[in-house]
Amino acid sequence: MDIAPGKKIYFLSDFHLGAPDMATSLQREKRIIRFLEGIRPDAGAIFIVGDLFDFWYEYKKVVPKGYVRLLGKLAELTDAGIPIHFFVGNHDMWMTDYFAKELNIPVYFEPRVFHLQGKKIYIGHGDGLGPGDHGYKLLKKVFRNPVCRWLFGILPPYIGMGIADYFSRKSRAATGLTEEQFLGEDKEWLVIYSREVLQQEQYDYFVFGHRHLPIDMEIAPGCRYINLGDWIRYDTYAVLEEGLLSLNYYKG
Repeated sequence: MDIAPGKKIYFLSDFHLGAPDMATSLQREKRIIRFLEGIRPDAGAIFIVGDLFDFWYEYKKVVPKGYVRLLGKLAELTDAGIPIHFFVGNHDMWMTDYFAKELNIPVYFEPRVFHLQGKKIYIGHGDGLGPGDHGYKLLKKVFRNPVCRWLFGILPPYIGMGIADYFSRKSRAATGLTEEQFLGEDKEWLVIYSREVLQQEQYDYFVFGHRHLPIDMEIAPGCRYINLGDWIRYDTYAVLEEGLLSLNYYKG
C-alpha cells in the first residue's frame, strides 16, 4: 500500500455501537467521530479491526437503524481519499456489500497481511483463533453458513434484531470478567496463535482486536503483538509512524 510521506496509519477496534443502550452508544459514537476528525489531516489509512457494531445484519433492502453520524464520517473520509479497511468481528460478521458499495470500504472476513511503511503486519479481529474456545469456533461456522444466514434473513427485522440483541448481551456478560484481565503470556490465546504463525513466517507486528484489553508486548525478537483494546472502557488505538507502531489512549 502506497502511503504519502509524513502520513500515519491508524488502527482501532471494538466500538460495539448499540451497546449497552442507544443513549450510551450515541455518546461513544460522537467521541469516535471527534477522534476521526482529529486524525484526518495526517491519516494515510485507517484500519477498523472488527466489532464496530454490537450487532449488524444486512437484509436485502434493510440495514440496522442508527449510526448515521459515524457512517457519514466514514464516507466523508473515503471521499476525501483516505482509504479505510474493515475487518469483521464476531458481533458484525454478517456483513455483505453495504460498506463496499456505499462507503467504498473493503471488508475482510479473515486475517490479512499488509506491507506498510516497510513493515510486514498481520491484521485480524482475532475471534476463533488460537487454542480452545471450541464452542464458539463451531458456532462461528454455523453463523457463517449461507443457509443459516438466509434463514435468519427471512425473519422480520424486529424479531431478528431482538434475538441478536439478546445473544449479544449474553456474550458480553459471559466474557466481561476475562476481558479485564491479562491472562499471562502462556494463556493469552492470541499471543499463542501469533507465536505459532511466526514459526512459519516472520512478521514485524501482529494487530488484533476482540480481546478488549490494550496489550503491547514483544513476542519474539523484532516482533510485537498489539491488541487494540476497545472504545467502551479504554478509548485506545494504535498508530504506525515511520515504521514504528505504538499503542495510544485518546483523551478527547
